[in-house]
Amino acid sequence: MSEQTGSGGLNEYIQHHLQQNTIELGGGAFHIDTWAVSLVLGLFFIGWFAFFARKATAGVPSKGQAFVEIILEFIDGQVKDSFHGDRRSITPLALTIFMWVVLMNGMDLLPLDLPGWVVKATAGAEVAQHTYFRWVPTADLNTTLALSTVVFFLILWHSIKAKGGFGFGKELLTAPFHAHSTGAKLALAPANLGLNVIEYLVKPVSLAMRLFGNMYGGELVFMLIAGLLGGGLLMFVPGVIFNAAWALFHILIVLLQAFIFMILTVVYIAGAYESH
Repeated sequence: MSEQTGSGGLNEYIQHHLQQNTIELGGGAFHIDTWAVSLVLGLFFIGWFAFFARKATAGVPSKGQAFVEIILEFIDGQVKDSFHGDRRSITPLALTIFMWVVLMNGMDLLPLDLPGWVVKATAGAEVAQHTYFRWVPTADLNTTLALSTVVFFLILWHSIKAKGGFGFGKELLTAPFHAHSTGAKLALAPANLGLNVIEYLVKPVSLAMRLFGNMYGGELVFMLIAGLLGGGLLMFVPGVIFNAAWALFHILIVLLQAFIFMILTVVYIAGAYESH
């Protein structure tokens, strides 16, 4: 991860930082950096909450336990407002999505060149120049599509669970345009099926693109600001100010995008229990 001091200037710097660390796997490119960071953050979340769950006491909680309880109560309250059925499996799902996405989004607040500095200090500048590492998993479309695909299959599973396989299939063919006669039902079935398929596919696509677009855009802004920091003493002070201001604003984006992804997942699952 080279710093923006090379001959290519800001353009080369941005292109370098947009490169993934990949290997060939199954005929395609596997993003090691995205996978590794996502895995570490997921395990961190599990370990963090499991630790305080085991240490939980009925008396006065520690600050760590109180913080975890506040998050859990907040998520459960949001689920309760949107989903009116049995929340025992929905709240843990919402909690996992929210915390995991927050942690992955939050990587964007760390110094952009930190991986490069580490590689440069341990392996030398030449190796650092040819090492790529993007450590914001949600700025990789593969991550957001994977998350939204899981949500898509959960929606289908809950739809079949609520209506049965026959009932779900019937709804796909008979709603939203209802008909009473058999001939009209058959005539409207293709249109109903087409609209329902589009409706179901739009949900995961919109989830993935919204999260990816916001995090990718935020990452690009940090890269542009880093260009100011590398533009000499004259631009250093404005660069520091802009970087600090954008980082503070970006905290809201980090939290808001995780919340939107989580709450839409719950709303979509709640909709699976409703009839057209």
